[in-house]
Amino acid sequence: MDVVLEVADTFLLDRLYATILPISSAISSFDPISTITASLKNYDLNNASFALPPSSRIDIAEGAIGLARSGWQWQPSTQWFNLEPSEWAWASRWDRDNVYRQLLSLYLITCILGTAIYFFFATLSYLFVFDKATFNHPKYLKNQIRLEIQQTLRSIPLMAILTVPVFVAEVRGHSYIYSDLTNPTFTHPFLRLFGASYTYLQFPFFLIFTDFLIYWIHRGLHSKLLYRHLHKPHHKWIMPTPFASLAFHPLDGYAQSVPYHLFPFLFPLHKGAYLALFTFVQIWTVMIHDGEYVANSLLINGAACHTMHHLYFNYNYGQFTTISDRVFGSYRRPNEELFVKETKMSGAEWGRQAKEMERLVVEVEGRDERSYGEGDGEGKKML
Repeated sequence: MDVVLEVADTFLLDRLYATILPISSAISSFDPISTITASLKNYDLNNASFALPPSSRIDIAEGAIGLARSGWQWQPSTQWFNLEPSEWAWASRWDRDNVYRQLLSLYLITCILGTAIYFFFATLSYLFVFDKATFNHPKYLKNQIRLEIQQTLRSIPLMAILTVPVFVAEVRGHSYIYSDLTNPTFTHPFLRLFGASYTYLQFPFFLIFTDFLIYWIHRGLHSKLLYRHLHKPHHKWIMPTPFASLAFHPLDGYAQSVPYHLFPFLFPLHKGAYLALFTFVQIWTVMIHDGEYVANSLLINGAACHTMHHLYFNYNYGQFTTISDRVFGSYRRPNEELFVKETKMSGAEWGRQAKEMERLVVEVEGRDERSYGEGDGEGKKML
């Protein structure tokens, strides 16, 4: 996130903070006479030499100099490009290293960028991938896309509050995120074990590690203790659209993101890989909700597998693969009919899905509180 933060600081935030919290306001509030008077009250006349306390001397010296610039020193966040700061970067009382500024900046970036990425990829998927015949499914909700978006917009600001401390810890150098493997100051057992090949191994390792943890977090969210309070809002969408990708209860959404944030605090992760993988995660989350059943695979947890999860609740908890589901007995292979255009949206297939879903929803939720119908074409009116 330091690369993203540096870009935001350079083009927007330096000037914003310099305007809101200018360093000149600290100068104008400095009163050297009051400082000297206060210091003299504590002066010991028995001292052999006349000297103000060191802290006061520093205050007066700084006031005389004028504190024209912050003492912050610029270090580029990456070798990919060089964004040398303007004078605005030294003109705020909250310079770039100020932890409160970092918390606020990263919160704004997370909310704004997260919302923009959500709408960008969900809209692309809706326009070019999502099968609009889903609107006619008997378990498609009334005004569903609007409800999915509303749930997402309520959750993102709250999920960001929980996520930002992790980003700040990364920016302040407490993780194993790196930019140069040859840097002798950067050490980790995996680098000694795998050497330069880790540059490539980190990608599958990240996916396997996070997929395994998300499986257990997701499965735990289906427990009786947590489902009703946290995970039920996401299962409101029996036949989800791409806009359901982030339509979670905020604690649910954050819990399932923890493995992504945990990884760079345990294992090395290149800054480029970090940005690429986190973008991929957003795209993948949209893809498994797009209703386009392409991946008929025993390994890949695609949209068909995830549709089984939304329809039948207690199957296919994995995020990227079906490995944990198959090992721990929760895998349900999608019906072959879903991969044939003529049958995947047929009345017979929908009837089977609705009948089984109605039975399972009573077991999981007690009763079905959803409002179905009148969804045909609703998404087309909105977008």
